[in-house]
Amino acid sequence: MIQIRRFSFLLLTVSLITLGLIGGFFACSYTMGNSDPAGSSSQTAMVWVSKENYDGLVDLASRYSKAEALREYISDTYYTEVDQDQLLEGIYYGLFAALEDPYSQYLSEEQFENMMINATGDYSGIGITMSPTDDYAHVYAAGVTEGAPAEEAGVRVNDLILKVDGVAYTGDELSECASHARGEAGTKVVLTLQRGDQVFDVELTRRRIQANTVKSELLEDGIGYIQITSFEDPTYSDFKKALTGLEDSGAIGFVLDIRNNGGGVVTSAIKVADELLDKATVVYTEDHDGNREYYTTKDGKTSLPFVLLVNGNSASASEILAAGIQDNAAAPLVGTTTYGKGIVQSIKQLSDGSAIKITTSAYFTPSGQNIHGVGIEPDIELEYDYETAEQTGDDNQVNKAIEILEQKIAAE
Repeated sequence: MIQIRRFSFLLLTVSLITLGLIGGFFACSYTMGNSDPAGSSSQTAMVWVSKENYDGLVDLASRYSKAEALREYISDTYYTEVDQDQLLEGIYYGLFAALEDPYSQYLSEEQFENMMINATGDYSGIGITMSPTDDYAHVYAAGVTEGAPAEEAGVRVNDLILKVDGVAYTGDELSECASHARGEAGTKVVLTLQRGDQVFDVELTRRRIQANTVKSELLEDGIGYIQITSFEDPTYSDFKKALTGLEDSGAIGFVLDIRNNGGGVVTSAIKVADELLDKATVVYTEDHDGNREYYTTKDGKTSLPFVLLVNGNSASASEILAAGIQDNAAAPLVGTTTYGKGIVQSIKQLSDGSAIKITTSAYFTPSGQNIHGVGIEPDIELEYDYETAEQTGDDNQVNKAIEILEQKIAAE
């Protein structure tokens, strides 16, 4: 945890008056306290500082005096009372906004708590995994939890979430939108959704959600199916149970579906990869100093052949898994090109409960490719047939994966 101290920025009014340079030291005067017109509450003192420290004070003043001057101007001239803490929060948000990186941000204590809730998958709400659209103009439903209020009300993946209880949110306000949708079990919330040209309201009753990120079943002819909707803390253990269940039931192969999986906890994705690969590199990261960290698996993969399904909403940790499987020739990828998020964020909580999330490195596939902004092209390109799915419930991408599996098994 990073420790932070609150500076009353009594702007040392480092008058930075050089009274003389003696042996590499400067004499500086500074004012402490809250000055009034009579000057009765201020005290002026003289200290000796090294030239290095003096230069640091000069640099500090030149860097931040403008911000302090603007803060004072706002406080003195804005037409209503100004919350000083809110102004400081705005500065923190602004520092990260200046990076023009949507994945780096300052998080309030509430936003950080919401993020951690998403990682555990245990909360009271409606069962929607939310993501920003590519242009950050809207929030959309990237996933809908099976059996949750949202699914029961007919909310679908890719529905735009225009408003929550009448409040509009953009993709930049994703945390606030998700927080608003969550709430005490038994309470109601109204979502304004857009599906195509249709805009409509849905009223939902919140309840406790234990997000099940893994779903599995045994299909016809001994082919298994495992879907991972996101990578959260419990995902690996749930995946392991699903895979073992298929093996014990006599499955001859399986389809692994990570379509619409927006990512999540990278370590969970690496653990899943460990069940699918023998000793191999899944991914490596590289920071701005060129330092690399390799994520690897050990021997002992499943004996079942599989096919991996991906699409344009497969992102981040999902792409790490997909790249590791593709580069190590563990299984063919079927579907459409993935989202293209090839950068890694680190999260640090601050001592006051807030936190920072910042991009610290880029990740590279085992072959050395960074797919940020590009995505991973599947081995077999196949668009999802929405019309057929609507009419018959048939999933052409799953059917193609089964066909490939059956050909592979027959050839062996």
